[in-house]
Amino acid sequence: MNKKGLAILMRTKMRPLSPTFASSKSKLNQMQTSQLEGDKVSSQDASLLPEREFSQVRESMHSAMSTNKTEIVDVALDEFSEGYFFLSPENRYKMLLSLAKEYDLNRTQVRELMKQHLDLQLPSDKAEDSGHEEEGSLSAFYRIERNLRQALKPMYEVLFERLNTHPGGLKFLSDIRADILCLLGDVNIASLRALDSHLKEKLITWLSPANLELHNITWDDPASLLEKIVAYEAVHPISNLIDLKRRLGIGRRCFGYFHPAIPGEPLIFIEVALMKDVAATIQEVLWDNPPISEHEASCAIFYSISSTQPGLSGINLGKFLIKRVVDVVKKDMPNICVFATLSPIPGYRQWLLSKLASSEMTGSAFKEILLRPEEEKALMDASGGSDLGSSGIEVMWNVLTSKNHEWTKSPNLVSALRTPMMRLCARYLMKEKKRGKALDSVANFHLQNGAMIGRLNWMADRSQKGLTQSAGIMVNYIYRLDNIEDSAQAYQNEGHIESSSDFKSCIEDDNGEKAD
Repeated sequence: MNKKGLAILMRTKMRPLSPTFASSKSKLNQMQTSQLEGDKVSSQDASLLPEREFSQVRESMHSAMSTNKTEIVDVALDEFSEGYFFLSPENRYKMLLSLAKEYDLNRTQVRELMKQHLDLQLPSDKAEDSGHEEEGSLSAFYRIERNLRQALKPMYEVLFERLNTHPGGLKFLSDIRADILCLLGDVNIASLRALDSHLKEKLITWLSPANLELHNITWDDPASLLEKIVAYEAVHPISNLIDLKRRLGIGRRCFGYFHPAIPGEPLIFIEVALMKDVAATIQEVLWDNPPISEHEASCAIFYSISSTQPGLSGINLGKFLIKRVVDVVKKDMPNICVFATLSPIPGYRQWLLSKLASSEMTGSAFKEILLRPEEEKALMDASGGSDLGSSGIEVMWNVLTSKNHEWTKSPNLVSALRTPMMRLCARYLMKEKKRGKALDSVANFHLQNGAMIGRLNWMADRSQKGLTQSAGIMVNYIYRLDNIEDSAQAYQNEGHIESSSDFKSCIEDDNGEKAD
């Protein structure tokens, strides 16, 4: 353990992953470069070499698309992928814009082919059984349609496809898309959006579950892999080597999806706790000791899922990963009968603060009643006549915006806040939507995968991150194996959200009736 722990610790400290460009003010200048193992140049080397000439890198990009000789294509792809990372953020922007605009499809050719297609006389339904004249007309349709399909492919598709089969090319494509997404956050250019859409579709195809390998990550894996688990853990940071070993030890599992073209690095990984009951706090998952014997466990709790590639944003690998993990755990441990999550609610506190602010500014005739009389009284009593505010809304606002979350040290405030905070959180998860889907990103992820909302948990995450995101509230999403597909379909088609009776009891409409 000592040698491996030292290796992980040193590698994580000495070679940070995904460093951002320095001296950046806009999202354009925040594009991340990938300096992971397997890249041709390390971050230290990159800082010592002069920036490649833009024209040189652009020429290699052009050659990689326009040349058909394999040996020339391979050299051009190498030069382009290496040179791209030496470009300044501004020149990357120029490069991507050049790719999007100058290597788009030939619309003049498309319009001409469409005109030819429209000029043809439609063949009869029985054309294939008729004479040579009808057969010739049908052949003309097939020829033009084939040419039209070809013309509708932008030239940069050739670059993507050649990179996909080139060593290191799939990782490079993911890095390029990360830069495109960063740019699209700063500028709104149609050709750049089209470039992103086309690349995303290609990545979805190449990263289909059939092309991915599931691996149970353990302490016996190489330090270089465990280092990446530490670096990429996005939900509950791994605090030390003891924490890491516990997450990979008895009563815990960690599964990752790997692609053969990106060896030694998971595209996404999920952490699982094997427990007797559905966890109500993250403390019992991460820190309570000792873990139970695995044969005593009846619940598998998914408590963290992290993607390692920003360029794969919007590609739902997590859905397939969860289903594969359920199958593996069920097969290996028949005693596990409940599959659930203990999930953060990242958007809740910010949503609630906006509601509180709006309520204070709105005229009385249109004012939304957020607090019930008994909740108002409890908050005022808990504030003890302090300077927290003259109304329950003011008290709640001042408490939730206080520095260092001082309110968590007051049992009276914690008790008074529980009922309204839980009720409004249930409303946020169940009723607040965007384009017909759950407003909260984590809720939307699990609901579209076929889960239902199970139980809200008060003070489930007392970490700085947990309190900032949702005042410490967490939620269990339940994956009912006999109903996953139906729930996913109902949510996708109708925006219908499945929830438990326990959760529904938290929601009441304006007339005091229980929610459906």
